[in-house]
Amino acid sequence: MKTLNSNGITLSYDSFGEEAAEAILLISGLGTQMIRWADPFCRELAALGYRVIRFDNRDAGRSTSFAQHGTVDVGTLVSLLMAGQRPPVTYTLADMAADAIGLLDALSIPQAHVVGRSMGGMIAQMMASEHPSRVLSLTSIMSATGNPALPSAEPDAMTMMMRPAPDPVLDEAGFLDHGVAFARRVAGTAYPFDEEACRALLREEVRRGRVPGGFGRQFAAIALAGDRRSQLATIKAPTLVIHGTNDPLFAPDCGRDTAASIPDAEMMLIEGMGHDLPAQLFRTVAQAIDRTARRSRPSIFGA
Repeated sequence: MKTLNSNGITLSYDSFGEEAAEAILLISGLGTQMIRWADPFCRELAALGYRVIRFDNRDAGRSTSFAQHGTVDVGTLVSLLMAGQRPPVTYTLADMAADAIGLLDALSIPQAHVVGRSMGGMIAQMMASEHPSRVLSLTSIMSATGNPALPSAEPDAMTMMMRPAPDPVLDEAGFLDHGVAFARRVAGTAYPFDEEACRALLREEVRRGRVPGGFGRQFAAIALAGDRRSQLATIKAPTLVIHGTNDPLFAPDCGRDTAASIPDAEMMLIEGMGHDLPAQLFRTVAQAIDRTARRSRPSIFGA
């Protein structure tokens, strides 16, 4: 793992493929680390001719922690928002998008294909709308626009996500059981759930570094981002929206709304996929990202 300075903080990152190749930047979701972009998936993309870069968002993994700012009381946050008030937050999604732009700057990469999942999809959308000259193509996976009219997450899945996990230092077994139960709930129905792989991933995230309160501070950034459809309407980069039919956190309508909000976006609805990217879909999704990236290249016929 390597680190670099970006937007006034330190980001941890790594990469696959040739440094001179076109770059794909992978952005992780809420409360998760860059290793959620599994090595085999990154290698699938690199084999298609790209330099694949993944990184820990701020407040996750080995990137800068904001733990000194304290934890977020999600209940109070939601109550203030429902009352029409804007509570203070430690940082915003725009700050996180600026982190990603700073990472590209530090790596001397003028433009990249940007791929984000869940919260990472929101950050990728923001990059494409606010930094259009830096984004060659956009792939938004299992994400949303902030449209308040969209369906809410399924209540039991949201309850599981918001329930605090046991401290892995004091109760590693409880922590792993908590994480596995949630992962199983959101995984969808079409592909077998690999419990051992999930446990190994959770253990690796603990080993790499668990940031106290990071989930809540990132959640607050999402909550205050609001409805971004007017921003998405300005996106010019070729765009692919990938969503699962069994996503219990962001219903399929969230993906459809994202695609409808971005001019000429392509919608790819995957039957049985949940809020997860199973290994069985690595090649399918990698090839779809590649097709979208190719749309950004000038035609040899000038069309």
